[in-house]
Amino acid sequence: MLSLAGTACAREPEQPGMPSGKTLVAYLTRSGNTRVIAGTLQRALGADLFEIRPARPYPEDYEQHVAQATRERDSGFEPPLAGKVDNIAAYGTVFLGFPIWGETAPSPIRSFLKAHDLRGKTLRPFITHGGYGVGSSSAVLASHAVGMMIEKPFVMEADQERRTLNQVRDWIGKTDS
Repeated sequence: MLSLAGTACAREPEQPGMPSGKTLVAYLTRSGNTRVIAGTLQRALGADLFEIRPARPYPEDYEQHVAQATRERDSGFEPPLAGKVDNIAAYGTVFLGFPIWGETAPSPIRSFLKAHDLRGKTLRPFITHGGYGVGSSSAVLASHAVGMMIEKPFVMEADQERRTLNQVRDWIGKTDS
């Protein structure tokens, strides 16, 4: 299990045009795809790692999870988080990872961005999606990451869970005939 609080790490060498300070990899995951990318970044960069989690966990059941995420998106709800990053001021660069939920950034990502003062930092998004692209997530980042330099995101299709459910449903439908 990953810790909610970042751990100490060495300062990254400063590069021209880059904010000084440590690097943070913050991420939200549901099925684990985004966690894999976050862990790879954390190890490669010697960065601190922070898992974004809502105070009240989402349902384990995929379809119940999707229904709740849709209600939150439609109502603009931003759930309270289980924790915040300690000493966010120490970070110059934040890699922010999340899956696309309902064609946009998940509600906990909006909560994370509102809960932390990230002005003057560089935001490097990494986004996973189930085949529908990034939707309106760029607009969410632009409206919630005020004062940050937002770089072009790394985007990766990671559709295994939805594809698996659809294939199983198709198979079950054929066995009833």
